[in-house]
Amino acid sequence: MAIKIFITGGTFDKEYNELNGTLFFKDTHMPEILKLGRNKANVDVRTLMMIDSLEMTQEDRMMIIYQCQQCIEDKIIITHGTDTMAETAELLAQTVFNKTIVLTGAMIPYKFGSSDGLFNIGNAIAFVQTLPYGVYIAMNGLYFNAGRVRKNRQTGSFESI
Repeated sequence: MAIKIFITGGTFDKEYNELNGTLFFKDTHMPEILKLGRNKANVDVRTLMMIDSLEMTQEDRMMIIYQCQQCIEDKIIITHGTDTMAETAELLAQTVFNKTIVLTGAMIPYKFGSSDGLFNIGNAIAFVQTLPYGVYIAMNGLYFNAGRVRKNRQTGSFESI
């Protein structure tokens, strides 16, 4: 069975406008990332939205929950902005059962060339295949249980709480 990858946006998929210095969304980079990483896992990628997680509404989160509940796959990866990733993970853990869900993202946009996104998606693919049912965040080679993780804004990394 395939691993479902839901795209929601976040720094992972941001583009850089060289004219005015702003970041924006166009299309997901996931197919290119999977090809570059020589992924051999059976994945099915679907874009749900392309937004910054600071702009994510309760309705957006409800759509993510609905899509996770309705998909036939029991292994799901969600690319998500890091600022509110922990909140979405906790909500998923309270509402979606009998599936392994791994949220991941990036601190630096993939298009910058020095992004941690490629490493993080590789880890998410490995973790989603090996962890038991539950909801997790995978960042920088580590995984964390939903509801017991936060983003440390001083260090720019995730940590257990």
